[in-house]
Amino acid sequence: MEKREIRSRVYWLGVVDWDRRLFDSLVPLPDGTSYNAYLIQGSAKTALLDTVDPAVTEMLLAQLADVPEVHYIVSQHAEQDHSGSIPHVLAKYPQAQVIATEKGKDLLMLHLGIPAERITAVADGEELSLGDRTLRFLHTPWAHWPETMSTYLVEERILFSCDLFGSHLATSDLYVTDEGLAYEGAKRYFAEIMMPFRRFIQRNVDKVRALPLDLIAPSHGPIYGRPEFILEAYRAWLADAPKNVVVIPYISMHGSTRLMVQRLVSALVARGVTVHQFDLAATDIGKLAMALVDAATLVVGTPTVHVGPHPNVAYAAVLANVLRPNLRYAAVIGSYGWGTKAVEQVAGMIPNLKVEILGTVLAKGAPTAADYAALDQLAETIAAKHREAGLA
Repeated sequence: MEKREIRSRVYWLGVVDWDRRLFDSLVPLPDGTSYNAYLIQGSAKTALLDTVDPAVTEMLLAQLADVPEVHYIVSQHAEQDHSGSIPHVLAKYPQAQVIATEKGKDLLMLHLGIPAERITAVADGEELSLGDRTLRFLHTPWAHWPETMSTYLVEERILFSCDLFGSHLATSDLYVTDEGLAYEGAKRYFAEIMMPFRRFIQRNVDKVRALPLDLIAPSHGPIYGRPEFILEAYRAWLADAPKNVVVIPYISMHGSTRLMVQRLVSALVARGVTVHQFDLAATDIGKLAMALVDAATLVVGTPTVHVGPHPNVAYAAVLANVLRPNLRYAAVIGSYGWGTKAVEQVAGMIPNLKVEILGTVLAKGAPTAADYAALDQLAETIAAKHREAGLA
């Protein structure tokens, strides 16, 4: 794809990766992704903001073929999908200087072997003149690495936000045209990448909100021509209070746990609670992460495998522990044949979740009438806790 003009002498460069389906060997990409770089030509100097994943370096270099000189390469984030092509761009422009935060400088030297003398560290709020254009650097740590920053083009009121406000979304549209599609992509991205650092993200969003903004141009996904759309979405996702929502990831080997989940879901719905149920045998793990953004309660459903939880359930528990959603309550339900330590082991997998445990319901074999009654009582306890917390 050719470079595309955003404003006079301000261009989108990069690659739309339609076919990539996994990021970091971990994050599902059902809608592909993009690696966005931006070229800003001032009256005196030219800056390139970020590069692209090393696998597609040649496509970026082709877009730069008619650009005679780049004076600055702004590295907003040292991760490979942003910085991996910097050595190739430096080879093309041997006089160029890399701009990064102090921590970014260290990481670029460590991961890419860029010499220290080729990198200039900038302070939070520091400005760089391109002549008739001014770049202001805003440190945005833990969005989602410690060295990240955003860049504000003062004269055009454009925020180049790096991973902040991004979405893994492959599209030929330069700007957001379908806000519903963009919302889902950005929420998935927030859940999988930003949610563990929500208190830092809140500070970064507050810093951004203070700027006059006409555009927000992230490093993944389309550009926001209406910045308030994504700022308001982040405001909701970062809210302190979760919603009247229960998330139930589960798996069932012989049907007993499935029957228990079905009974609990029915009982919760009857009490006015919204439920998201995920069969971990076939779940897009990103959908589970998205549901956790809003959830007040997590109920894990597991059969017993050699005394412990099913491996898929263990993975989901570890994922929830890493993502640190704003949960208030948790419970475990499931089944076993002769003995189990599934509850203790699941509890040991979620130390980061500061939740109140509302109980367990474990059926020996197929669930009985007493097990179903216990599930009804668990549903009542969850609904009451949500009401007491003002969530319902």
